[in-house]
Amino acid sequence: MRSYPEGLTLDRLDMPDEWPLRRWDWPISDGEAPKGSLIFQTGRGDFFEKYLESLMAWHQAGWNLTGFDWRGQSGSGRLLNDPTVGHAESFEPWIADLDRFVADWRQRMPGPHILASHSMGGHIAMRYLVDHRPKLDGAIFSAPMLKVVSKPLGDRLSAFVARQFARFGFAEQHAWQENEKPSLPGSSRQKLLTHDDDRYADEGWWLANKPELKMGPPSWQWLVAAYESSARMFAPGGLEAVETPVLILAAQKDRLVSIGAIREAAARLPDCRLYVHPEAAHEVFRERDEIRDPLMAEVAAFLEGCAAARP
Repeated sequence: MRSYPEGLTLDRLDMPDEWPLRRWDWPISDGEAPKGSLIFQTGRGDFFEKYLESLMAWHQAGWNLTGFDWRGQSGSGRLLNDPTVGHAESFEPWIADLDRFVADWRQRMPGPHILASHSMGGHIAMRYLVDHRPKLDGAIFSAPMLKVVSKPLGDRLSAFVARQFARFGFAEQHAWQENEKPSLPGSSRQKLLTHDDDRYADEGWWLANKPELKMGPPSWQWLVAAYESSARMFAPGGLEAVETPVLILAAQKDRLVSIGAIREAAARLPDCRLYVHPEAAHEVFRERDEIRDPLMAEVAAFLEGCAAARP
């Protein structure tokens, strides 16, 4: 989709430290009874406009929708003077922002309350479930970045290398250069994300029309923060204490996030349904129809189950 649907609004939300976040809302029309309320949070360097097609399906199914851009990316500003660098000193401010947003949303919007997220957004959402145990009615994860892919060095050595680069003056520099900017259909970047040319091209259209949403590769300090946050997430007892029912959609051939970490988390979570597609690329909600349709069906069934389970 390359236009905002009727009823969707964009607004500004100021955090307690006065950092302005871009938020969006798409409520069910007045006079209609909603099925419930759903937050959708995007990945690193991402923006929700790329997912309007999937959001449309959930809205048409009766769900109030909302979300916000993570501080430091998309429409929520940048953390460095260089706007091309996806920086983070720590993931903790993102988790705190999500906690505040969810607390306000739960007071205002009817349940069941569902938190959906993609990639890095899935990492932050899982940390939120582990750290805060909010007892939501459900959580949906699309190719969650629970750990970054560390091949060929492995997690420990890769984390060590990242710390050394940050320590010796490269903390705010790009950690890598390739496969981070929109390029032509059929490119190596597209193959990492989706097999669908038209859905891939939507990203370029939005960035051409809203260039302020664009951001480049992460910094070395972002990478340090990601390894530190993953270690906290996978600490003994954390995942096992999550009480929220979880659906994880993953891609067996994902080259951007660790499928091994996803399988481990799914095995440790008390109430988790894991669906791994053998052919999907990373952006499962923007895949070709024959790949995307069964994944969307999994989400629809999960949402119906959450609605039916709520008293």
